[in-house]
Amino acid sequence: MPEFPEVEALRRSLDDPVRAYPIEKAGPAHVATLKTFDPPLKTLEGRRLAGAERRGKNLLFPTEDGELVLHIHLMSAGRLRRLRSGEKQPKTPAFRLAFEDGSVLVLTEGGPKKRAKVGLYTPAAIEDELAHLGPEAYGLGADRLREILNADARRLHAFLRDQRALAGIGRAWANEILLTAKLSPYALSTELDDEEVQRLATAIDEELARGLELRERGASDKSAYRIHNRLGEPCPVCGTPIARVDFEEHTIFYCPNCQTEGRVLKDRRLSRILR
Repeated sequence: MPEFPEVEALRRSLDDPVRAYPIEKAGPAHVATLKTFDPPLKTLEGRRLAGAERRGKNLLFPTEDGELVLHIHLMSAGRLRRLRSGEKQPKTPAFRLAFEDGSVLVLTEGGPKKRAKVGLYTPAAIEDELAHLGPEAYGLGADRLREILNADARRLHAFLRDQRALAGIGRAWANEILLTAKLSPYALSTELDDEEVQRLATAIDEELARGLELRERGASDKSAYRIHNRLGEPCPVCGTPIARVDFEEHTIFYCPNCQTEGRVLKDRRLSRILR
């Protein structure tokens, strides 16, 4: 799933182009993708967008008149592209937004499951829709992070992925952050000392900034990730083979030497958790 680095890089690339021309046609949208019906998408037609914004992993496109906000969430397999006039377009996009200069925003989604989301909201309605999100992870700082960590005892990897606690981090960058912070994915949030909290806050900013810089340069996953999806490869810090813990919906990658004092973490479905 695209996280802060990927979504913010995309937002920056779209900010100027989407405001350049009025919208000529809004839609069509796949029935499983469109999550709202009032106001209808056609109410965007003839309006200008004020640019592109981001909240957590969500892309927001407010209209210049301040009356509407187009919301897009890519989920795990969505891909949003801007195509110039005359470029080949997919036959059955999940969503399409055409501008008067002939350019289009096209949302596509690979795989059989249609989880990407598109909706059109009033400013008040989108605020309510996203009210569950926690503060932005990037730039949060150690003091605020400590408050959030101490509010509920959570395993760190689960904590970092929880959008209600922190907005913008998912499974991949949680792996990268915890390696940089030299913390176990299973460490409890309430048991970190001040030095560990500071390491975690610093790692969050460093890794998200590194990821954003790489994604803006068009870096692939293989170039961006140092530990995620690198089972058995040498840790970039110490050379120890990267280990993995599998779950139904996500996978944790970690370095046993840098993060768990040589201990191998067990899948809780098969064995007890070792920290």
